[in-house]
Amino acid sequence: MFDPEQLRNKAKEDFYGAWEHSFELLPKVRLDRRFPRRPCGFGSPHPVFETIARLREAYMRMGFSEVVNPLIVDEMEVHRQFGPEALAVLDRVFYLGGLPRPNVGLSEESIAEIERRTGRPLTEEEAESIRELFHEYKKGRIDGDDLVYELARRAHTTDTIATELLDEVFAEFRSLSPVCSRRTLRSHMTTGWFLTLRHMAEREDPPLRLFSIDRCFRRELAEDATRLMTYFSASCVMVGEDVSVEDGKAVAAGLLSQFGFSNFRFRPDEKRSKYYVPDTQTEVFAYHPGLVGSNTKYSDGWVEVATFGMYSPYALAQYDVPYPVMNLGLGVERLAMILHGSDDLRRLTYPQMFEREFSDLEMASRIGFLEVPFTDEGWSIAAAISSTCERYGREKSPCEFTAWEGELLGKNIRVSVVEPEEGTRLCGPAAFNEIVVHEANVLAIPPHDERFSHIYEQGARTNIKLIDGFAVYAASRIEQAVLAGEDTEVRVRGIRTPAEINIRIAPSVQRHITARKKSIDFRGPVFTTVRSTIL
Repeated sequence: MFDPEQLRNKAKEDFYGAWEHSFELLPKVRLDRRFPRRPCGFGSPHPVFETIARLREAYMRMGFSEVVNPLIVDEMEVHRQFGPEALAVLDRVFYLGGLPRPNVGLSEESIAEIERRTGRPLTEEEAESIRELFHEYKKGRIDGDDLVYELARRAHTTDTIATELLDEVFAEFRSLSPVCSRRTLRSHMTTGWFLTLRHMAEREDPPLRLFSIDRCFRRELAEDATRLMTYFSASCVMVGEDVSVEDGKAVAAGLLSQFGFSNFRFRPDEKRSKYYVPDTQTEVFAYHPGLVGSNTKYSDGWVEVATFGMYSPYALAQYDVPYPVMNLGLGVERLAMILHGSDDLRRLTYPQMFEREFSDLEMASRIGFLEVPFTDEGWSIAAAISSTCERYGREKSPCEFTAWEGELLGKNIRVSVVEPEEGTRLCGPAAFNEIVVHEANVLAIPPHDERFSHIYEQGARTNIKLIDGFAVYAASRIEQAVLAGEDTEVRVRGIRTPAEINIRIAPSVQRHITARKKSIDFRGPVFTTVRSTIL
């Protein structure tokens, strides 16, 4: 079966292969240092368009050629295809309309207002030029996009004043209302197929195998989880002397088997559209093992996927098509819902409009640092501070340990981890707590405490300890102090919030946590100090 992951890998291989002799020019996949594990490179496809890509490949593997069918059609075509049922169909289509072009006169009052706003009198030549402009606009010789520019040019003024003139002086433009035409947006792919077949019948000899995947528009009374006003139809036709319903069955099985479906069932469709031969309109039911036991109405594995039929000879005769034609169509979004386990068409199509569901792993990948160093040496200092605390964190105080020594921003410095107070340790007991996401809760827990072992084992680990957040912050402050030519001391005590230890949780994750009444718990004593000294 076609694997979208293979397509993505192949695209990357082709991209890099094309530049193998100048690899240094490639945009490398980088890591965002605030989120050290998140690659900022190759993106992800939308599920609908990913399904379209797979359908295109599937059709072409079966020998079908791609065409683009007309999207804007006259209502007359619907009457020719549906006959007496046309009015019922047209009730669900979108008619196209537009603003009429008004007759605009240039009165004495208008001229006076133009002169007042431009601050100078209009010459006879300028006034006549503006009259001609509106006449040319009415006749369609000047586009609406150019009207403001042309008015400004002919009145020798600015675009801003020309816009004000059209809006406030010439009332004909303010009172315009759209006028409906007889042209419609295609509500189903068949409307476009008849137009395509009419022209191809004059130029091509059968057999023909054609497919088209494109938008259709339907004026639904309301949008809900199962219907939208715009959707993608994946449709095909077979044209030839020997084409029959059996070809529809073969095409349905061949197409859908490439998506993991099997064991097809074909049932007569009770809707019986007039453009199909009676008793040939057929619904396609297919079995998909991935649906078995799912929390959907398809838990038995069977789902209606497509419809096909033979176009009526009467409808074909309206377009001078002399050959039998089999048509099969399916809704792309419906197939995408099945493949992606979605139960809401709106969420599938417009995921950006809905609250996103994050897995624990996705939440963990969006946890990083608030303030970070801007030099490589700064990151080395942060790593050295963390490792020094790991190694000597349990040492009794007062104590001091050199973490890093070297050149930073042109100055030699020494960085030490210290604890001047007596009777404690270099680091507080919470310093080595690791940030873990468990069931949408973000927690900082000790990794070797049996009380939290189930969270540590079952949750998504970030591999960030609290001391890491402080070390990165301290390194950033050291860079700033060196730039100012100063020594510095950075301290952390007991913390209650992520920001106090330089941890950043992405706003999207915070909203996810709040909406589900989950928690963020970073409380604990970290207690340590970092000093830097310019040598």
